[in-house]
Formats: sequence, structure tokens, C-alpha cells
Amino acid sequence: MRRLRPKRQTRRSEVRRRGGTLAAVATATAVALTASGCVTVHGETAVVPGATPDEATTALAGFVTAFNRADKANDPALDAGRVTGPLGAINQAGLKAKSVTQPEGNPDHRPLELRDARFLIPRKAGWPRWFVADTDASRDDGTPQADDRWLVAFVRGGPDQQWKAAHLVILGKDDVPEFAGEQGDAVPVAAGTDALAVPPAALSERYAAYLGNGGASPFAAGPHTSQWREKRARTARKPGLATQFIDRAADTGDFAPLALATEDGGALVFFASRHFERQTTAKGYRPKVGPELKALMKGEVVNTVTKEWVSSQAVLVKPAGTDRDAVTFAGRLQGVVSVEGS
Repeated sequence: MRRLRPKRQTRRSEVRRRGGTLAAVATATAVALTASGCVTVHGETAVVPGATPDEATTALAGFVTAFNRADKANDPALDAGRVTGPLGAINQAGLKAKSVTQPEGNPDHRPLELRDARFLIPRKAGWPRWFVADTDASRDDGTPQADDRWLVAFVRGGPDQQWKAAHLVILGKDDVPEFAGEQGDAVPVAAGTDALAVPPAALSERYAAYLGNGGASPFAAGPHTSQWREKRARTARKPGLATQFIDRAADTGDFAPLALATEDGGALVFFASRHFERQTTAKGYRPKVGPELKALMKGEVVNTVTKEWVSSQAVLVKPAGTDRDAVTFAGRLQGVVSVEGS
């Protein structure tokens, strides 16, 4: 298994969200983490790699095995111990919905393989620890996306705890950034660092504020920023249906950001957010709710339905001093995790 690949040239284009993600397979509709920092637990103060290559290989294999069992059976309990954070929330809600709509199992199940793995393992002290597996997935074999890379971030809260997958981003092969290395290991970036244009700890709040209010922001235009706001505006104007959007940060516990330094002085940052969509119809009408949403619903729909989405995103953040397009989305995965009728 490889750790850090030799330096090569890459482009920094924003990648649109691609199909075939883990959440989509499980119906796309928490370990307190920091991106870095020395944590002392039981006297563990030595700065060491967060995992050995063998441990990372075992964690990846365990995740894939559990995921395939859960996906085949449409049973969230079968991989609940291998997922956490935003990916876990999306995965578990999707499987819960399918366990209702397809109780006999998933007739379209195809075993997932994550191969050709290289591991980006940061050095840090104490716990929690984390690493990223950069892999090639079998789900896009035979398609134009066959060379895409699936980057899965794993976290572990202590020596007696399980490694769990917390984030997923899918990037084109040439869009994987060159990561900084130190003694052969990946370099973590502290959540509160002032070396980046936006500290990882601030990204979730800044993103929620931008989606809600617009205005000046560090985010480059694209499908997950300006275009998403435009789509929301069109949705809100549909006659007979009032739609409200509320965005919230999700940056504590299992949802805290993770950041790896890149060779250009920036960072690739995984972070999460929550989004609520409330639809209210005119008197005498009811919002349409499909079977998978009904499977997650609490309450009864009279004329209002509120959907909660969890979103997991990966962004490229430029170094401090960058005034324009400081944050570019590399990818985003979202799924409905709860529905409430009223």
C-alpha cells in the first residue's frame, strides 16, 4: 500500500458532485475531532502517525465488508459500527428508509470494492486520530468516471475504539491535490490556524451564513455555492407552494473538520453542515412525500413538511492573504436524515 505518491502536476478545478456515491447506493436521501492539535490522553504526548499502514488497511477492509453487508440487506445495524459523522448520518438514514421500502433487501446490490489504496496518515499526539484513504472504487468501472478517486476520512476516538468512516469525497484523478509530506506522513492543519484564508473551524458557520444571506463570501462560484442559491430562489417562487430554507453549522463532535496541508500552502478540508427545507402548501393541498421520505417521517402531513439534510463537503482552501475565491469546492455529498410533517 502506498502512503504519499510522487509529486505530479494537477489542476485545481472544482469538481461537480458525481453519482454513485456511498450515500446514493444506500439511498442518498458522532468522537470529538480537531484537524490537528496535541491532545494528551493517559500521558500520550508523543507526536506519531495516527495509524500504521496495516491498521489503515484493516480499517478500510472492515468498512467495505460492513458496508456491503448493510447495503445488500438494507439493514443499518450491519454497518452502524463502521460509520460516523456526516457520512454515517447519511448512510444510516438511507438504509433506514430502504429497510422500509425494500424490507427483503436490495435487489440492485453490487459489491463495492475500494482498491489501489494509498493512505494519508497525519502525525499527531494523543487522541482522537484520523487518516484518509485515497482509493479507486469499483462502482464506476466501465464508465467515463472509471479513474475517479474516492477519498474516505476515517476517525478513531481512542485505543479501544473502532476506526469509522466519517467523510467521503469523489474527485477526478487529476483533481486530487498534491499533499504536503513530513517524514513520509501527511501534514494535518489545525482547526483554528491563521495560515489559511479561512480556518477549518470557521468553514461550516461561514458556509451556512453564505447560503442563508448571500453577500460577500470566501467561496468560489459553482454548483455548491452560487448555483445552489439560485436554484433555491427558483424553488421558493413556485405558485401554491412556499419553501423556506434554514442552514446550520455542524462542526462539533463527530462532525468537526479535518484538514490536510497541500504543497501549495493551502489545505484540503472536510467539513459538514445541516440544511432544513420547509414546504408549506396552500389550504386544501398537501406537499408530495415519496415513500423513502415517508419511511423517515415523524408526525402527519397536513400542509407542511420539513426535511433535514446532512451535507459532507471537501474544499480546497488557499493560504492566508487570498482575497478572492479563497475556498473552492472539490465535492459534496448530502442526504435526507429526517422528515417531519405538520
